[in-house]
Amino acid sequence: MRQLKRLSFLFVVISLILNGCIVDTGTKSLKLAHGLDPTHPVSQAMEFMAERCDEISGGKLIIETYPSGQLGSEQQCVELLQIGSLAITKVSSAVLESFTEEFKVLGIPYLFRSKEHAFKVLDGPIGDDILLSLEPYWLRGLCFYDAGARSFYTIDKPIYHPDDLAGLKIRVMKSITSMENVKAQGGSPTPISWGELYTALQSGVVDGAENNPPSFYTSHHYEVCKYYSLNEHTMVPDVLIISKNIWDDLTEEEKKWLQQAIDESVVKQRELWAMSEAESLRKVEKAGVTIIHPDKAPFAERVMAFRERYRDNEKLYSLIQRISAAEEEN
Repeated sequence: MRQLKRLSFLFVVISLILNGCIVDTGTKSLKLAHGLDPTHPVSQAMEFMAERCDEISGGKLIIETYPSGQLGSEQQCVELLQIGSLAITKVSSAVLESFTEEFKVLGIPYLFRSKEHAFKVLDGPIGDDILLSLEPYWLRGLCFYDAGARSFYTIDKPIYHPDDLAGLKIRVMKSITSMENVKAQGGSPTPISWGELYTALQSGVVDGAENNPPSFYTSHHYEVCKYYSLNEHTMVPDVLIISKNIWDDLTEEEKKWLQQAIDESVVKQRELWAMSEAESLRKVEKAGVTIIHPDKAPFAERVMAFRERYRDNEKLYSLIQRISAAEEEN
């Protein structure tokens, strides 16, 4: 009987921790969990969002944040959103490729010709269409955060040209386009979870990985990988998503409070990101990492066929064309 009581108590505690939306004396609380370190600029932007939501709502809508994987992995957090046990999480757009085709497009190498081009697409109607494509899967996209450009970093072999990737095992996200990109460049893509990557690099399970400067620095991967080649093959954004069940339970006023806080956090995040990116490169270089600025043309040439493989998919090819045309619009 005592054991049964303990199990019942444990169940209640877990339910309270993971409950995505709690109403108490007129205050509504939303749980936000993610896997980033608190010092990461995206994590800092979400903390800013939580503060602003509290201020805008006068304390009526509160966001409680759980960083560093406290409530589970990225995949587990998404699953908790789908059943309404967690309110909000942050994932890479690459993770969402398994839900909707639209997110596959964002992983196409050299799709965005500049950061300004990327922001124009993600902040506009095209970005909205991609975010809302998640709704049939009990998820709703809220915004895109800048995750910079992803580049290759390796343990002991510098990458100046795609040929240098031959025979190297490169960690990638569990994303079809990420795997195909590395394969096209000549490397051997190896999906490994972010939390296990440091050990995989240290033990030689993989020869390198690819990510943006702040992630390279905050993850401490620079302690193992001494070459960082800024070929900037993709600009895969981060995505803030909410459980559709919980979103639908919010009042119109609460949705406005939340969206205002989110919109302000996007502006703040881009400021934080720019500073963090420059500072991260400075710190890893000081720690002994060789920063390489290769000619991007050979890398881009290797993946030119990526867009054409979607030609028979009218929906995705049209989306690619809209994104390409957005740079030329006034």
